[in-house]
Amino acid sequence: MTQGKSTPTETINQFSSYLEDAITQVADQEKHASEMSTEFVLGNVNVDQVMVASQQALLSLQLTTQVRNKVIEAYQEIMRIQM
Repeated sequence: MTQGKSTPTETINQFSSYLEDAITQVADQEKHASEMSTEFVLGNVNVDQVMVASQQALLSLQLTTQVRNKVIEAYQEIMRIQM
């Protein structure tokens, strides 16, 4: 099966789009967790629902942070390569 190769610009744009989507999802999950906390205070949801939403937001943030760290490490490694 032959796949077309992406140009470096296309790859950068795809990765950039992926990161933007990931950051948007993290922000949405944090907003949802905050809304769930408010609903809990009002008595509309159970504490377990709030905890699940909070943990999902935390895990998403941790994953995004790890991806960022790996990208930075890869960039630093590339910069160390001598030509």
